[in-house]
Amino acid sequence: MSAAPDGAAPPTAPLRVLLVDDHAMVRSGFALMLSVEDDVEVVGEAANGAEAVVVARETRPDVVLMDVQMPVLDGIEATRRLVAEDLGKVVILTTFDRDDYLFDALAAGASGFLLKNAEPEQLVEAVRAIGHGHGLLAPEVTRRVIERMTGERDAPARPEPPELARLTDREREVLVLMARGRSNAEIAKDLFLGEATVKTHVSNCLAKLHLRDRVQAVVFAYEAGLITPTEA
Repeated sequence: MSAAPDGAAPPTAPLRVLLVDDHAMVRSGFALMLSVEDDVEVVGEAANGAEAVVVARETRPDVVLMDVQMPVLDGIEATRRLVAEDLGKVVILTTFDRDDYLFDALAAGASGFLLKNAEPEQLVEAVRAIGHGHGLLAPEVTRRVIERMTGERDAPARPEPPELARLTDREREVLVLMARGRSNAEIAKDLFLGEATVKTHVSNCLAKLHLRDRVQAVVFAYEAGLITPTEA
């Protein structure tokens, strides 16, 4: 392999993707969407959660696109096993008709949620976001998560989590904006900061609060009462 030209960044390996769905046509459709992208490579397919775990051990994907309702082993338990073995970050593909699946998948360690009727561009961007370490919630899914989590706001207010004391004032501002669904670029604009500085603040937030990704940061912010559904 030839060396990169002087001053040029070395080429990065494509993101490795595993497709998990019990419908072959669905897997073929997703594979076709992803095949035209130079930075994405489909390395395997599975028809159920049990197969997904086996194939993931063999192929070591960066991202797993996971259906929920499947025979043998459903997507929730498969997600739990993949996360436990660190076999890739999981994006749940949902038809959005069962809220309990959504929250169970979040608890199992999923890094993102995407609707099955999403546009091809959304699917590709989801793979890239998750593959590069960012959690992802489709806007519609985010709203349901917020509503579910804040459904008991009439109950007595809980004390502020002590973990928040670890954050600087600026990091707390960044956390709130993350919970509102802002991208790093948007946070930088809102706070008049450089995007590299925002990335550092985001990383600090996740590290100090022991959160895996932005999805967990959103959940933490709502559970901590830092933001309400009307602010989303």
